[in-house]
Amino acid sequence: MRSSVLPAAALLIFITPAVSAKDDDVTPPPVFQAVLDCKAVADPTERLTCYDKTVESMAAANRDKELVVADRATMKEARQGLFGLGLPKLKLFGGGDSEEVTEIESTIAAFRAAPDGLMIVQLADGARWKQTDGRPQYPKIGDKIRIRKASLGSFMANINEKPAIRVVRMGN
Repeated sequence: MRSSVLPAAALLIFITPAVSAKDDDVTPPPVFQAVLDCKAVADPTERLTCYDKTVESMAAANRDKELVVADRATMKEARQGLFGLGLPKLKLFGGGDSEEVTEIESTIAAFRAAPDGLMIVQLADGARWKQTDGRPQYPKIGDKIRIRKASLGSFMANINEKPAIRVVRMGN
């Protein structure tokens, strides 16, 4: 019985920082808050019963895909995967502007010419980027690419540290 509380306690240690005090409008889901509320139960036996009951509810919510638990590394990976897409700012992936992704580095998995003659590259994660100006580039599969935010919402890419070209995200 006690062995089920230890993994839950470890889980709480890792996911509690994701709900920070500075994000006033971010409140934990009720199934998670119920586990936190067990901490206030004074009697050790009742507290353990509370933890067992609420952790089982949290596990069921996770199984039913009603609750998703993610650590900072997973949220950062998600932000990097969405880099370049014009999405609204959501607190779904935690953090604030200090954790905003401003550049990514990857390798080219595929490339082709668009009908206008400019290049479309596909990165290792499946994201596709289209060249919008600059000199023609002749990449190879496996070449390193660095894409960074530029002015006015645009993006610049360097392939193998060659001069930058302007690019736009096309999606996956």
